[in-house]
Amino acid sequence: MNKVVLITGSSKGIGKATAIEFAKKGYNVVINYLTDENSAKELSEYLQKEYKIETLVVKADVSNEKQVQDMVNKTIEKFEKIDVLVNNAGIAIDKEFEDRTVEDWKKTLEVNTIGTFLVSKYVSENMLKNKSGKIINVSSTNGINTFYPTSIDYDASKAAIINLTNNLSIQFAPYINVNAVAPGWVNTPMNQELPQEFIKEETAKIYKKRFAEPEEIAKVILFLASEDAEYINGTFIKADGGM
Repeated sequence: MNKVVLITGSSKGIGKATAIEFAKKGYNVVINYLTDENSAKELSEYLQKEYKIETLVVKADVSNEKQVQDMVNKTIEKFEKIDVLVNNAGIAIDKEFEDRTVEDWKKTLEVNTIGTFLVSKYVSENMLKNKSGKIINVSSTNGINTFYPTSIDYDASKAAIINLTNNLSIQFAPYINVNAVAPGWVNTPMNQELPQEFIKEETAKIYKKRFAEPEEIAKVILFLASEDAEYINGTFIKADGGM
């Protein structure tokens, strides 16, 4: 039986690239989206046709507990198990510090941090039952050593994900490995909309002198889900090209 991976926020960007990498390895893929149904369905059709695997497309807001429960239940009903969870869904609300509101903070933390907690909580029930599982959380170098006051709540949420990763690895031991990947700048649709002068300035700070491609981050995630990473637990891997 094929292994099963559930990837939140997988209709585009890093999530989409990750879905493709897992499909290449023969995983059945659960594609989660919130707003872009067309992209999610297109990805599903592509994966089925190109890699001859099964998919499930589920709309769910990861910050909504009922929707998360429904998503996990639908996955178990179809595939009977979840071998790997990739907590990729996230948002960034960039604006000047003085314009930042409490509502901005709440929304960012609800999706990025509480969402990661909720999906992990309900997926872990199946993994613990099967005494096996891998959870990979997508954090950011913004939570470690690159900080921007215009995204102060995003930075805090990504730092919280690293802390959450550590706690979950203790909670789910010894059966579930919980790790995180912390990308730097990545060529995602969201980042491609940044001002060109800002992109140029940030690129100059990177040792590799370029942004990462989503596929490069996806391959780190795939490694953390593999048997080769069986003894890696409760930590994170920076993937920022040097910065």
